[in-house]
Order: sequence, then C-alpha cells, then structure tokens
Amino acid sequence: MKKKRLASIFLSLALTAGVMAGCGGEKETSGTSGGSGGGGDTIKIGANLELSGGVASYGQSIAEGLELAFEEINKEGINGKKLKLVKVDNKSDAAEATNGAIKLVSQDKVAAIIGAATSTNTLAQVQVAQDNKVPLITPTGTNPTITNKDGKVNDFVFRTCFIDPFQGTVAAKFAINDLKVKTAAVLIDSSSDYSKGLSAAFKEAFEKEGGKIVAEEAYVAKDTDFRATLTRIKSANPEFIFLPGYYEEVGLIVKQARELGINVPIMGGDGWDSPKLVEIAGKDPLNNTFITNHYSSNDPDQKIQDFVKAFKAKYNKSPDAFSALGYDTAYFLADAIKRAGSTDPEKIKDALAKTKDLALVSGTLTLDKNHDPVKSATILEYKNGQQQFKTKVNP
Repeated sequence: MKKKRLASIFLSLALTAGVMAGCGGEKETSGTSGGSGGGGDTIKIGANLELSGGVASYGQSIAEGLELAFEEINKEGINGKKLKLVKVDNKSDAAEATNGAIKLVSQDKVAAIIGAATSTNTLAQVQVAQDNKVPLITPTGTNPTITNKDGKVNDFVFRTCFIDPFQGTVAAKFAINDLKVKTAAVLIDSSSDYSKGLSAAFKEAFEKEGGKIVAEEAYVAKDTDFRATLTRIKSANPEFIFLPGYYEEVGLIVKQARELGINVPIMGGDGWDSPKLVEIAGKDPLNNTFITNHYSSNDPDQKIQDFVKAFKAKYNKSPDAFSALGYDTAYFLADAIKRAGSTDPEKIKDALAKTKDLALVSGTLTLDKNHDPVKSATILEYKNGQQQFKTKVNP
C-alpha cells in the first residue's frame, strides 16, 4: 500500500549520512549478543510502523500480529535465542519512517526491520536498509517498486503480501466473471501511487476481458466532500465502481454515493480493511461492496482458525488482514533466522530470499526472483457491516 508524502526524505538522508556511514563497521554484531542490547540470548528486531497518524489502524494491527507471533515463537526460541521487538512510530509520515529506520540500525542495532504498513513509508526506508545491509520486510506494502526499481532487485528488501498488479487484475476478473458487469467507473486517490497502481492494473485487465471504462475521476487524500465527483460518475451510468483507496476517504465516498442513489457494486483493495471503515461509512451503505484482501478470518482453513482463536484470546477481537500479515511476517523472518543459523543480517537476507513453500496464515509463501510472494488473494463482501468470505483466487 502507498500513502502520500515522500517530502523531506532526501533531506533527512543527507542530514543523517554520517550516522548511517558509521554503522558499516558494526554490521557483524547487529542484532547479536554484542549489539542487541538484550544480552546474548536475544535477537533485536525493529518494527517501523504507523502507530499514530492518518493510517494508524494499519500499523496498530500489524503490531498486534507481531506481538502475538513473537510470544509464540519465544516459547521455544530460535537457535537458543529469543526475539525482542523494538518498535518505532513513524506517525504515518515518510520522513519519520526514514528517521525511524536510521535509529533502528544505528542505535538499536537490529538484525532486521519489519514495516512499514504503507508503500510510501516502506519506500522511505529502502535506501537505509540497502546502505546498511539490514533486511527490511514490509507486511503490507504492495507497490512493486519496493522490491524492484527499474529492473534492479533491492537485495535486502522483501515483502509478505502480494503486489498491486495482481490485486487489480483479480478485482477486474471478479467484476467481469462473478458480478457479470460490462461497464465500470474508476475513482482514485491521485496523491497515492497505491491507488494509481491498482487502478492501472484494474483498467488493463477489465478492458482485456471485454469490459468498458465509462468514467474516470480522482480525488486527493483528506478530501471530505465527493458529491460533485460522484454526480459525474452517476451520469455515466456505470454498472460497477472501482475505488482503490484508504479507509478514511473510502468510507465517506461510499456513504455519499449511496446518499446520491448510486447503488451499483463498489469494489476496492486491501486499503479498505480497517474497523474504522464501518464507523465512517455505516453498515447499510457498505452492502454490495467488495474488496480484494490477503486473508479472511471466516476462511475455514484450520491454520487460519487456529490463528483467529489465539488472536481473540489475547486481544478479545477478530484479527484483520494487517494483523494476519504482521503475524506471518514474524514467522517468515523467524524461519529465515533459523535456517541461516545466524543473526548476521546478510545471512538472514540470503535465507529470506530462498524461502519456499512456507505455510502461513495468509497462504503458502514462496518468493519469486523479485522477493515478492507468489500466493492467493481472497475476495470479501461486506454484509451488514461484516466481512464475509466470498472466494479465493490463485495467482
């Protein structure tokens, strides 16, 4: 996922270049008994997450999944050591994410960084991870350029989720094949590469399958009144609306669309997945809406239901996809550390890249050459404010 504002990143990097350069000589002890700050029995793992700010719901959910997984993993440990989570709050801001990554590698000497939730805040850490040779794993950053920029793989950067093109294609095929629509409108957040990336993939696949895009409109994050835009969409008479965005704006858009008498199916991506969405939109307006997502707590798969049970026991609520991917990321990293037989970040990086057929809550994970998972997507439908498992789509 991607949120706006890469402003100040290069300035922040320039100001802290000396700090980062000074980390190079400490790489062998990063995260080990000498550098963890937790003694010889701990492995420090950083979490650079949106714990406050505009998309705090995402970061908080990931943190809960991580904490549950760390508790479970530490019951047996990894090669005689325990994992220790070191959290920093990037405040849903790219410059803060950069600074948080610098702190984690230079001061906390972590063996790896988990986060961020959004693509922009993950991209803000990529150069820090690459320069300092510390693995960076985003649970939910779906923009393709996180792991591969202009055909070059970022060798220390990984993800646990599928990428935007797959998600947009799945949505288009679902609209054509399952909802039987032939015309669609697209409404995007023009300030978000996440939204634009999903839209591009959706449009290409929708038209390839024989559909027609009859309207394309845009808004900017933090807008609150979408009635004029929605009125233009209504006049185009689409059978379906594709709305790839984040829950804050999406909730208002869906609510206002229904108030204007737009009752066609509306669909988005994983950016919708927050309990705040129902609070903003209301239960009834969300009926006949769908999302592509990474998992469903209603999926009958036994591994999923075991996770849901454990999560509810700890937090007294059902886990969303961000919690599931945070949980999976912890196990993804723990598996690599175990196979590496070392807390050396470079050896962990090599083990991460070789991950194959790892059974996780969000699916069986095998990394491709770009460090992207090859895994299935889930279609969810909102009914009376609750997500209902619809179907699962394989890559």
